[in-house]
Amino acid sequence: MEDPNRMMAHTGGMMAPQGYGMPGQDDAQTTGNENEVRKQKDIGEILQQIMSISEQSLDEAQARKHTLNCHRMKPALFTVLCEIKEKTVLSIRNTQEEEPPDPQLMRLDNMLIAEGVAGPEKGGGGAAAASAAAASQVGSSLSIDGADNAIEHSDYRAKLAQIRQIYHQELEKYEQACNEFTTHVMNLLREQSRTRPITPKEIERMVQIIHKKFSSIQMQLKQSTCEAVMILRSRFLDARRKRRNFSKQASEILNEYFYSHLSNPYPSEEAKEELARKCGITAISNWFGNKRIRYKKNIGKAQEEANLYAAKKAAGASPYSMAGPPSGTTTPMMSPAPPQDSMGYSMGSGYEQQPYDNSMGGYDPSLHQDLSP
Repeated sequence: MEDPNRMMAHTGGMMAPQGYGMPGQDDAQTTGNENEVRKQKDIGEILQQIMSISEQSLDEAQARKHTLNCHRMKPALFTVLCEIKEKTVLSIRNTQEEEPPDPQLMRLDNMLIAEGVAGPEKGGGGAAAASAAAASQVGSSLSIDGADNAIEHSDYRAKLAQIRQIYHQELEKYEQACNEFTTHVMNLLREQSRTRPITPKEIERMVQIIHKKFSSIQMQLKQSTCEAVMILRSRFLDARRKRRNFSKQASEILNEYFYSHLSNPYPSEEAKEELARKCGITAISNWFGNKRIRYKKNIGKAQEEANLYAAKKAAGASPYSMAGPPSGTTTPMMSPAPPQDSMGYSMGSGYEQQPYDNSMGGYDPSLHQDLSP
């Protein structure tokens, strides 16, 4: 038998190389794990530094920026960033295509210009003031209350000027904020272009994006201004005017003349001027046209009214009468008026035999406003 010690020695000699190889593999695996942990630690430190940038003071940030700019590896870093940008295709391809203007914004601009809110003159609403003045003239020609119309449209122009002033103030604030933010972003991008590749076209594209974001604010401002102008117009210009009757004195004068000349109730131009002077109105033709229409529609009521004025004339001259003293004879409803009045208005020698002709005068009621006598 072999010696056990010899066998143990032989076995130990055989096992020695095998035990020597196993610790070497463990060391390699341990080294790889340590490198992985070190990389994760480095990434964690980088992320922590990035997160702490917002908490740095301005002096600390400037110091770090100066350190980066003075670093000897900065050109290499810039070159690597350029290569990465080319590989990831971070380029602007369609920046030369200009986007069409917003049609809604164009409509708002056109409306503001038409209403006199927008435009070079900041004194207030030339077109709108002109339309208000024209409406005021029309209103004064159709009513004896022209002074109220003047006051009303003066108030309209004042409120329109106020809307215009507020609009320009808010627009100026908007433009100032937009310009300040755009300048800040451009300076920031120019500063960053020293470290990472940023082309001027990319800066221009960013400016366009900023303006597009701000345009929504501008649209809201113009929309609210247009709504304010429309409300103002509906209140002062576009609202249906209240029907205003003539004064009692004017109605007396016009009715007396109408029934005194019932056979031919078409006053001459001289008579119209005299009636306008006495009544203080200018819509004489409209009144007579409407009166003739109402007379033909309601003969019965018109006869009672004619008899009433005939009785007044028989009792004594009306203080509003255009004719001279009464002759002592009443004028029947369908009888002709005196051949000549105090104005020298003569109906001609054949006036008594002239029948009432509906076709005379050529009055078109659709072209005139309905005014109460």
